[in-house]
Amino acid sequence: MKMIVLLTLLITIGCILATGCVAQTKKDPVNASVTPTNTFAPFNNTSTINGSNATFNATNATNATYSNSTLKGPLRVSIGSYQTDQALPVLIDNQTAGVVTVGVPADLMLSEGIHSVAVCVGVICPAKDVNIVFAKRAYLDFEDILRSKAEFSKPTIRIVKAYKTGNGVSVDVEFINPTQKDITMSAELICGYTYIDYRTNVRLGDSVRSKASEWVEAGQRVTRTVELYFAGGSSYSYDEPFLGEVTPK
Repeated sequence: MKMIVLLTLLITIGCILATGCVAQTKKDPVNASVTPTNTFAPFNNTSTINGSNATFNATNATNATYSNSTLKGPLRVSIGSYQTDQALPVLIDNQTAGVVTVGVPADLMLSEGIHSVAVCVGVICPAKDVNIVFAKRAYLDFEDILRSKAEFSKPTIRIVKAYKTGNGVSVDVEFINPTQKDITMSAELICGYTYIDYRTNVRLGDSVRSKASEWVEAGQRVTRTVELYFAGGSSYSYDEPFLGEVTPK
């Protein structure tokens, strides 16, 4: 009987110990390392909108908003003392934006950013770049560049040089057409001179006149040599040739 009781006690104690061991195996060890599982798809700056082929780039969103800014800044365009008897067009990014004359500048409002600004004399339109900043006045003076690239603002005929040739004088005449259309230009040339007459051997005075005409295309220049012949004699002395009637005026 005692043997049976002892055997039963040993079996009970063994079951209790076995149950405790199983419970301990369910606990996480203190020094165990855990590798997390990533359950989110990686972020992509470029996303395609469902139902369309359009692509939106998150990186450029801020830049696009800035480039479309409606902020504006003032710009004054002047031609200084450049001589012209007509208003000259002002172009902003190749679009007509106003006119400017001597003593009357063009005051404009432009969106922020860099713009190309030009002032036109006929077909000649020298340009400058300007950076417009909100509420900050910008100023462009075109006097020097117009004098350099568009010396004349209207059709002009001028004498370049004159030199003695034989019994007369040769005159180089330049026809300048800065306008936007082809025109015919003409001028009368006059030169006074003195000479010794063969028959009387007396010094006499006279003048010679000649007319020169040229067809000049828009924005072009043409130089022509005109010969002015003196009357028969010797020991010629002449004044500087000059222009008489000129067309168009």
